Amino acid sequence: MIVKMPLENFLVIDIETVSTKKDFETMPVDWQHLWEEKVQRSVPDGVTAAEYYPQRAGVMAEFAKVVCISLGYFKKEHKEYQFRVKSIAGHDEKELLEKFVQTVNQLEAIHNRWSFTGHNIKEFDIPFLCRRLLINGLPIPTYLDFQNMKPWETNMVDTFQYWRFGDYKNFTSLKLLAAALNVPSPKDDIDGSMVGEVYWKQNDVERIAIYCQKDVATVANIILRFKNLPLLTESQIVYVH
Repeated sequence: MIVKMPLENFLVIDIETVSTKKDFETMPVDWQHLWEEKVQRSVPDGVTAAEYYPQRAGVMAEFAKVVCISLGYFKKEHKEYQFRVKSIAGHDEKELLEKFVQTVNQLEAIHNRWSFTGHNIKEFDIPFLCRRLLINGLPIPTYLDFQNMKPWETNMVDTFQYWRFGDYKNFTSLKLLAAALNVPSPKDDIDGSMVGEVYWKQNDVERIAIYCQKDVATVANIILRFKNLPLLTESQIVYVH
């Protein structure tokens, strides 16, 4: 699928999520109990549920929120492709999600052959977005409603799933896959495990957005590697505000 798809049909996305509360103690007591029930079978030995909260709450949709969605797409300019990246970021999750849907609706109106593309989006990004849309009282757009689609109708390209080639035993991170395919890894001062700390302790959403954008550009280069095409140069990656 990846090899045959035109570059213009890839809509690369990545999301960054953080816990809805700064720490376990600031949650209402009933939510503390719900958290304890949620993680009772997964908490490592010697770690309390409270200590586990900052480690894992940010990836569980019931206890987390989206603070950034980055989108990227290929566009041909003067016989050369550009990869244009845009981020929607902020503290107000409902507003952020509404802007994301509006952006994709605009794309859908002019070009409806695109596919959501990303690394592990099938198991994380897309389900997380759908859950948070519902939690915020927002409808799930038809192009995100994969539960009601037949497998061949889903507009999704997952580089993680593609790299498996039918092997379901192992998880390959984006960083590892990029290294294996000789795709330059973005140099940044944070990684995924630090997003919650950057958000809650430094209140720096812009820094998180920059990190998210770089991951989107990495996925774009992985797509090019799968298609045996030249990688993007720095000048070909355009960040749109």
